Amino acid sequence: MNIKSLRTLLTALVVMAFPSSAIAQYIVEVDKPEIVEILEPDTGSDLANKSFKQKDWLEFELKFKIEAKDSKKLFADRVNVKWYVAAEDPTKGSKRLILLEKEVKHVNVPIGEDVYVSVYLSPNSIMKLTGGDKINKSDFEEVGGVITVDGQVPVSANKGFFSSSKKKVWWDSGSLSRYDKVSLLKKDETPFQNLWFSRYAELQVEK
Repeated sequence: MNIKSLRTLLTALVVMAFPSSAIAQYIVEVDKPEIVEILEPDTGSDLANKSFKQKDWLEFELKFKIEAKDSKKLFADRVNVKWYVAAEDPTKGSKRLILLEKEVKHVNVPIGEDVYVSVYLSPNSIMKLTGGDKINKSDFEEVGGVITVDGQVPVSANKGFFSSSKKKVWWDSGSLSRYDKVSLLKKDETPFQNLWFSRYAELQVEK
């Protein structure tokens, strides 16, 4: 085999091993996720005389910014955020941690701007987890997850985002029990769906 043929073969092997689709085209700057107590809005008080007590929700919010290697690209078509929340097991006497998870799909996310994404726990879910309607952030051990942009994991975010400084992929440790008796909710599944619209990444409409 001559030198030219050898170079051709080596190039083909590199392309097979590292296809162009696998080369990350984005860089993502990710902040630590925040846990925020947020009061349910009173949006119907002018429509009917219905009395009710507004309750606290829990919001998990993340700020990030996408930069594209292609300077002409203004939007990422698809941004998926896989959320993981580690909480104390509500089973009486248990010292284990349970794992809540939710994948949220976003579309038309602007490049080069601070963008926020979020998931929520309802008042009933909070009560089921904590045994009361008062929120104690210490009941939630860790918050983290993974961001993909147009199907790729950006180089700068290949380990995900984390609420602690350990930056360990704790959700794959196998030591947490997945818990399906309460659910993390997308913003459009909450009373906040029409609030602060331009702050948050646009949600994909499920068909």
